Amino acid sequence: HGTLAVYDGEHFRVVALRAMPKLLADMLRQPFRPSAGGVQEGLLRGEPLVHIPDVTSRGESATLTPIQRAAIDSGIRTLLLIPLRKDGRLLGFITAHRREVNPFSDKQIALLQNFAAQAVIAMENARLITETREALEQQTATAEVLGVINSSPGHLAPVFDAMLEKALRLCDAKFGNIATYDGEHFSFVAALGHPEFDAWAREHGPGEPRPGTTMERMIRGEDVIHIPDMVDDEGYRSGTPVRHALVEIGGFRTLLCVALRKDERLLGMFHIYRQEVRPFTDKQIALLQNFAAQAVIAMENARLLGELRQRTEEVAELNRGLEARVAEQVEELGRVGRLKRFLAPQLAEMIVSQGDEKILESHRREIVVVFCDLRGYTAFTETAEPEEVLEFLRQYHGALGPLVSQFEGTLDQFSGDGIMVFFNDPVPCPDPAERAVKMAVAMREAARELIAAWSRHGCELGFGVGIAQGFATLGQIGFSERSGYTAIGTVCNL
Repeated sequence: HGTLAVYDGEHFRVVALRAMPKLLADMLRQPFRPSAGGVQEGLLRGEPLVHIPDVTSRGESATLTPIQRAAIDSGIRTLLLIPLRKDGRLLGFITAHRREVNPFSDKQIALLQNFAAQAVIAMENARLITETREALEQQTATAEVLGVINSSPGHLAPVFDAMLEKALRLCDAKFGNIATYDGEHFSFVAALGHPEFDAWAREHGPGEPRPGTTMERMIRGEDVIHIPDMVDDEGYRSGTPVRHALVEIGGFRTLLCVALRKDERLLGMFHIYRQEVRPFTDKQIALLQNFAAQAVIAMENARLLGELRQRTEEVAELNRGLEARVAEQVEELGRVGRLKRFLAPQLAEMIVSQGDEKILESHRREIVVVFCDLRGYTAFTETAEPEEVLEFLRQYHGALGPLVSQFEGTLDQFSGDGIMVFFNDPVPCPDPAERAVKMAVAMREAARELIAAWSRHGCELGFGVGIAQGFATLGQIGFSERSGYTAIGTVCNL
């Protein structure tokens, strides 16, 4: 039995579990805070693991947390927790349980620690992918808005509508509006997301800038107003019509307002709302400020259109440049992804950053080649089910593959149980033989743990590795849709 939980700095939340009783599983699926005396307390203090041979020995039932009592009632006796950490920061934990008092062995603990390390890598990759996707979405939205500005010279309505739609989507808000200010009065020029409040706003307008309202605070010079719960704000308690309409008609609770300013002069306001009490993040606030800046540019362009034709062309050029940069970034991500199939990640990124792939063209160089395979693999594949073979290869490649990147080797190929890696190309290194030997030793240790785990299932396997040094011809092979990087020569025929 086991679970995997993530930690956001305040709450733990179980995101995966296996073979857990329903009552305990339902409790674990709910976010929970770490409590004094809880098993997670040691992980928060920085301990490398928590291993409890018998959970019933931790104290009287009255001192146990509800989750601990439920765990004991469900029959759990031996418990092992391994933290998920990134640069010393706790991201979560992975657990293994037994229904009998049977402590885990050192090898089993090491195996679970290895799985925990892989989970951290997966979480970090997911975070980076999400950040990249969000950045591309923001750049794309910016390019689209600039495209609307370019295609609608002098017409602000489509520009405001496009900005509002993209701001709501990227900031995860339900409703928003844009109001302009002429020095005396505010006027709504765009609204989206709630027809009933939109109709009320068109009929009544923004109203007077009474004390405590966002309008009055913007006039006094505030640039960002963030109200987590409008019901608890002075503007609502003082009875201002707009604030009451927002809460009573729209059902809105959280508000974010950003000023539209040009040289300290207030031109308007950009509002977005949520119907639940959920404050906006710093990234979302910065994103709305970016949209507000674009709105100011659009307003200035419209005002100066008759006199500033040259400025219009500059904005169009900015749009084309932004689109080109987005395309370049997408292409760069693609190039990095293609190169990482056979190069260490740091080498792939170096090649892309230098913008030169000539070092991948055919050439001759002295290299150190590492070959490794499994002893008894053929006999294993003849007796095991194909699904078992595939699962073993996944684990085998998953354990050895990261070591290639760690020691900055170049992966030539995976071929069943055979792996070929070479050093000193395409980027030369001062100590290729030493790196090769260190990687081979690390692979042997990783394979030993994996083989030991499978031996308990009756799989008799061994691990062999060979190292050769000599000259070879290296370069790319393949075709446009799929290519590789390989070495050819007698040094590769070990």
